[in-house]
Amino acid sequence: MGTVVLAYSGGLDTSVAIRWIKEKYNLDVIALTIDVGNERDLSAIAERARKIGAVKALVVDGRNDFIRYFVWPALQAGAIYEGQYPLATALARPLIARLLVEVARQEGAVAVAHGCTGKGNDQVRFDVSINTLAPDLKIIAPVREWSMTRDNEIAYATEHNIPISVTSASPYSVDQNLWGRSIECGILEDPWAEPPADVYAWTSDPDTLEAKAPTYVELTFKQGIPVALNGEEQEGAEIVETLNRVTGTYGIGRIDHVENRLVGIKSREIYEAPAAVVLHAAHQALETITLSRDQVRFKDIVAGEYARLIYNGQWYSALHQDLASYVQSTQRFVSGTVRMKLSRGHCTVVGRKSEHSLYDHGLATYDSGDQFDHNAALGFIKLWGLPLNTQAQAQILPSLGLEENLLNSGNTKVLKGAE
Repeated sequence: MGTVVLAYSGGLDTSVAIRWIKEKYNLDVIALTIDVGNERDLSAIAERARKIGAVKALVVDGRNDFIRYFVWPALQAGAIYEGQYPLATALARPLIARLLVEVARQEGAVAVAHGCTGKGNDQVRFDVSINTLAPDLKIIAPVREWSMTRDNEIAYATEHNIPISVTSASPYSVDQNLWGRSIECGILEDPWAEPPADVYAWTSDPDTLEAKAPTYVELTFKQGIPVALNGEEQEGAEIVETLNRVTGTYGIGRIDHVENRLVGIKSREIYEAPAAVVLHAAHQALETITLSRDQVRFKDIVAGEYARLIYNGQWYSALHQDLASYVQSTQRFVSGTVRMKLSRGHCTVVGRKSEHSLYDHGLATYDSGDQFDHNAALGFIKLWGLPLNTQAQAQILPSLGLEENLLNSGNTKVLKGAE
């Protein structure tokens, strides 16, 4: 009998899939659970997979690889989809796809499987990544193939005594890892409805924190990568975990976003990403003093493309390699420390410093130490405005019928430019 490796989260879709794949394809199922900071009892998840019918249940610790090879490059790029989503779920998918392929090779499997629906983004991320890395492997997507609703899945699980944590009364679909928590379905599908309190798990309600005093954290970066928190060097996963815990108590990191999915529909998503929100703000602040104006301008363009690339499942692409090379080049001097103030529902940059800073106090100050050449400004302004002045005289003012009126009024300097 052939074997399929299933990306198993322990949730509704993949739990039902174990039984369904066995019935539909007559394949033995190996459940593969990837720990990317899911904060779940992984041993219990593996045991659940075996009880449902998996012939083997494997757990792989992918936390360090996730942060080092996926999260940090996205942070360096400033990749935030549509200006709001830090891409937590999207960043984990190419890692899970790679590990699915690796385990499939080790186990001699003929196929891999995932629990994605037919109208979500994850199906694209998984399928494109797997097909790129191992085009010979068959991809099975039970939820997409059987077209069951979540109510149907719950009924199927009940009928076959499949243990699940989802009920019709609490129908949320949740995915979480170190970089963030994604919640959808249920009442959240109404974009007018305020998210219920039970949606949130990582962040306190900011409205209940009136008496909570602000606090400060200092984040140290080396070439765009966080290396220390409050002066103490830590591993990446530890920094993220600590920030999630500390900033979450201030209600920081809640995101309510109606986003444009790759498949062409709009979807209302709730995200919790305390560490991601703080780290992106700190990283951007450090770039403001270590990158030139033109670098910042162009990198903003690259950041948008980088975010779309991640969101659209193109991690294993030549385009990603090209953009990543540019991003790495920009991060050569993005080293220093940023001080963040955490208060009720907000994080604010209140200080930044770097040995590579382009901020020159002598040029910036208005006090007695001012070294800026004010006389040079006159010539600069004249040359800067020259193209506008020339076009106004030749095209814009005549087209508006203003040239004759201005000449008759004697205000020829408006047309000829102030000498």
